[in-house]
Amino acid sequence: MSKIESGTVIDHIAGGHAPDVLAILGIDSSTDEVVSVGMNVPSDRLGRKDVVKIEGRELSQDEVDVISLIAPAASINIIRGFAVAEKNRVERPDFVEGVLSCPNRNCISTEGEPVASRFAVLDDGVRCVYCETIVREQLADHISV
Repeated sequence: MSKIESGTVIDHIAGGHAPDVLAILGIDSSTDEVVSVGMNVPSDRLGRKDVVKIEGRELSQDEVDVISLIAPAASINIIRGFAVAEKNRVERPDFVEGVLSCPNRNCISTEGEPVASRFAVLDDGVRCVYCETIVREQLADHISV
């Protein structure tokens, strides 16, 4: 993977989860952004890891919070002038608000209601604070950043 002049490098994503991170960031085959993805790269700490490099984009805190749910060991490196300007580990927040949609169609936070979604972050998933629905799998499918 080549160096980038400016942007974000997301490192130490658990092996095989780079597609989930791309989904969180709204990056797919139709994007104009320059993106590099390394998957199943050998890692002393994780055994194998994924790495995502995004040219010309720094992530919002909401995006980092959701990434932390899928990749709790990830580090976020902000690149400026081909050098690491900032390096931060993701921290799992206690709650995420307005970034996930509740799969319960009867929840007050679903589309058409004036209430932002709010989920408590659990060790193994998230729980809607309104209807108590727990999401443990396919978290990326519920992202609404």
